[in-house]
Amino acid sequence: MNKAFYAIGEALIDFIPKDRDRLLKEVNGFEPQVGGAPCNVAAAVQKLAGHSHLITQLGEDAFGDRIVETLEQIEVNSQFIQRTSSANTALAFVSLTADGERDFSFYRKPSADMLYDPEHIQTIPISSDDIIHFCSVALVESPMKAAHEALIEKARREGATVVFDPNVRLPLWDDHELYQQTIQTFIKQADIVKISDEELEFITQISDEAEAIQSLFQGHVKAVIYTEGSKGARLILQDGTIFSAQPQPVVAIDTTGAGDAFIGAVIAQLMRHETQPLETLKVHGEEILSFANKVAGHVVQKYGALTSLPTYEEL
Repeated sequence: MNKAFYAIGEALIDFIPKDRDRLLKEVNGFEPQVGGAPCNVAAAVQKLAGHSHLITQLGEDAFGDRIVETLEQIEVNSQFIQRTSSANTALAFVSLTADGERDFSFYRKPSADMLYDPEHIQTIPISSDDIIHFCSVALVESPMKAAHEALIEKARREGATVVFDPNVRLPLWDDHELYQQTIQTFIKQADIVKISDEELEFITQISDEAEAIQSLFQGHVKAVIYTEGSKGARLILQDGTIFSAQPQPVVAIDTTGAGDAFIGAVIAQLMRHETQPLETLKVHGEEILSFANKVAGHVVQKYGALTSLPTYEEL
């Protein structure tokens, strides 16, 4: 089975603080790291399974050059990355607390990725063996949102597997009610939804955990992956089957990209098996969660979302 992986959405530069446990306004020095959730996931899948493509748009600037060169070093396929002079590559400035948690300030009003022309989706070959992945940051009203809709429609038509990780970033949406409604609309289009304990109530508007998780099974959704940080993760299937896995305790230095590494590791395992993704989850659910926990645990012990990603051999 010749599977390909396509991540669509933003690629940006994360400016990681050189000193920790300070408010963002107090940080005096930053180190640039390539990031953006879809970019991070594409890199994780490439390192762990190969055949990974990123669909985005960058500015014709030095930061865009840095992203392309970094992805090419990792061997993520960059043929579907567009460049534009109409806007700059997105930037995100981050501050870190002592335990590695983050605060963000984004510069993307608009950024180059938001202006991606949906017409480009026509050139992307999608087959029934392929997996596509997207997040919610790029779903603001823009050409990029239309591109997501076009790619998802194409994936549904061809029988590909659609994975949605909302990856909620409230500072990027002025209207949080619209944000929540938009996420709900796109959940229905996914086969697999990955959601964290921090996001669940905002997205579902339901306080009871079990009820909230069950409410995600709508539209095409057949599997929900629920992550709880250091408590581990659960995979809940539409038929009620539940798998769970606990991570090994680690000392977190930087949690940037940990969730992306987790879902990237899940997708990489789905890529490596010959069976269709949902069948693979039914048979190997616990093993896949354990592997993803291991990858995420590796990532949080280092700085940077991409530079901290392990290869399959390193694990």
